[in-house]
Amino acid sequence: MDLFKTWLVETPIAHRGLHSKSVPENSLAAFSKAIEKGYAIEFDVHMLADGTLVAFYDESLARMTGNDGYVKYLNKSDLKSLNLKGTKETIPTVEEILKLVDGRVPLLIEIKNPYKVGKIEQALIDALKNYKGEYAVQSFNPYSLAYFKKHAPQILRGQLSGSFKGEKLSFFKKLVLKKMKLNKKVSEPHFINYEASALPNAYVKKYKDLPLLAWVVRSKEEYLKVVKFCDNVVFEDFDPEI
Repeated sequence: MDLFKTWLVETPIAHRGLHSKSVPENSLAAFSKAIEKGYAIEFDVHMLADGTLVAFYDESLARMTGNDGYVKYLNKSDLKSLNLKGTKETIPTVEEILKLVDGRVPLLIEIKNPYKVGKIEQALIDALKNYKGEYAVQSFNPYSLAYFKKHAPQILRGQLSGSFKGEKLSFFKKLVLKKMKLNKKVSEPHFINYEASALPNAYVKKYKDLPLLAWVVRSKEEYLKVVKFCDNVVFEDFDPEI
């Protein structure tokens, strides 16, 4: 497959859906807005205590729900009592997202797993098994992608990377991840998704044969600057087609 002629490079990707002040990120409403505009949807996946997969970015519930606690300790039965940013929207399950989207736009699914790999990755493989739409997975964790390489090699996988400024990682780990040192022996990604503000750089230039996405582009000015160095963008807060 020539990935340079697929949705990965042809369809702008709405970061956590097409959200706004009144439409929360990673909500069914934000995903519906992206579908209306024909944009691909990027969303983050966490696993709950009972094994349910949900779209949610943070480990903590505080920013999006105003509640104490962590998403990993929730059960599916808790979700409907947690409203997102004071709206009627609640944390959606991956099952609900797949049913809503139903192949109308592509999905770019980020696995939030800095820990031991296997459980969340396999659950996502199982959830996507009968899904008919276009999709790809991505992760900052090369070993998470390695699990897909071994157990579901047909699924497009992308290596997320960036400067890792402010991240609580050792200098060595930051260096290895920033330079994508594990790409060739561990993750073997089909595409790269790199921090927009860190482009261009020598690390991505080594992978000219792979599509390069840029995250997260938040203005037309930034888009016009970075689009010269990448094949597609993951965007928010502006409309790349205007």
